[in-house]
Amino acid sequence: MSDTAIITCALTGVLTNPQQHPVPVTAEEMATAARQAYDAGASIMHVHFRCQVPGKGHLPSFEPEVAALVSDAIREKCPGVIINMTTGVPFRDQSGPISCLRAIKPEMAACNAGSLNYLKAKADGTWAWPPMLFSNPVDKVSELVEVMKETGTLPEFECFDVGIVRSVNMYVDVGIVKNPEYNFVMGVASGMPADPELLPLLLKYMRPGHGWQVTAIGREDVWPLHQKAAELGGHLRTGLEDTFYMPDGSKASDNGQLIEALAKCAERAGRKVATPAEARKILHLKPA
Repeated sequence: MSDTAIITCALTGVLTNPQQHPVPVTAEEMATAARQAYDAGASIMHVHFRCQVPGKGHLPSFEPEVAALVSDAIREKCPGVIINMTTGVPFRDQSGPISCLRAIKPEMAACNAGSLNYLKAKADGTWAWPPMLFSNPVDKVSELVEVMKETGTLPEFECFDVGIVRSVNMYVDVGIVKNPEYNFVMGVASGMPADPELLPLLLKYMRPGHGWQVTAIGREDVWPLHQKAAELGGHLRTGLEDTFYMPDGSKASDNGQLIEALAKCAERAGRKVATPAEARKILHLKPA
């Protein structure tokens, strides 16, 4: 287990409405939120780009100009920061994410590693949204990874279920990727639960010797999972994309508060929080 934990801040998410929750959407807001997280210990910013047209910030964007505007603003306020951009789209056409990868050449990018029935049921017995398939067939994954090789981007494989973890192992076997980073996404209603007891089993089934982290989706109940990840040697991630709640059940007012609480998980596990330069070295990325 490394004695140093890299912290990622997931700044905003896909569709979270800024009228209801304190998520940043404009380039300036993203940069300010990133600086708060950076000052609290985050070396990596996981970024979903949002439409920059006033009144439409609740909508995602894969326009290269928007990606460049947001990433440049974050880099200016956070020296040495690592940009980890989203590439997730539920359909086969990923020309938008690919154009953004080529435009900004981020150090890292999230890559959904397998398909999932994306479901959530409400207490009244109806669907929270129409059932949908988040489709990520192998040819889609492979296409994205090839572009990441071109742009010098480290893929971080988002695994929503145990079978997807094992699929990443096979991506290595067949030569799609050499050095995967695993991201165990836990807490999506139709995927793996945010259960600390499940985490040791995931480590058993991943390919040993590679980096991993947990994305914990939920309310204040996700914090024991974060603590377990810190104790087992994983890197750490939180932010307003993943939760709005602090360990005591109160609502977070910004990303910086969440990152401060996550850094305490690392400290309780006897681990230090990586600086951006240390994170780059651990992940084998180029110096800033």
